[in-house]
Amino acid sequence: MNIGVLALQGAVAEHIRSIELAGGTGVPVKRVEQLAEIDGLIIPGGESTTIGKLMRKYGFMEAIRAFAGEGKPVFGTCAGLIVLAERLEGDEEPHLQLMNMTVARNAFGRQRESFETDLDVEGIETPLRAVFIRAPLITEVGDNVDVLSVYKGEIVTARQDNLLASSYHPELTDDYRLHELFIRMVKERGTSHVGY
Repeated sequence: MNIGVLALQGAVAEHIRSIELAGGTGVPVKRVEQLAEIDGLIIPGGESTTIGKLMRKYGFMEAIRAFAGEGKPVFGTCAGLIVLAERLEGDEEPHLQLMNMTVARNAFGRQRESFETDLDVEGIETPLRAVFIRAPLITEVGDNVDVLSVYKGEIVTARQDNLLASSYHPELTDDYRLHELFIRMVKERGTSHVGY
């Protein structure tokens, strides 16, 4: 399975390491044409406004919407979750608007309030180690979105068909089981390569 990591900003190398530990092949994606060569795509953390601007600049907005529209899985972590959301609280414009959820940016506070915790995640047998850094929160989901985990009553992992989103950074620990879950989603789809 070729799993792309959008390489515009964020922890690209760490995601590639986790993908490979989980049994996939990690591919940094810097050009739209590379989407035709991958089976799933991860949008990493970073700064969502910057990622959105770069996606628009390099033509990724429509290309990723088309990629997801074909049923190919897309996984957004931290800022990547913000980029996937249909609705954002505050003054930031939504980006891909693929996932039926409302998201609050920096819901856990600034960088000094970053923390780690063990999370129960549906589909993963034992608690997952999660790193929250200026993390967003999913404040509302539509009926077609499955909540996979909550932290203190707040939604932090969710899935909608071929879309997966986490408020935290699963790539910053040695626990790569969320990447395994994503690779399972990719295998379930069994999508063929389609050019753009």
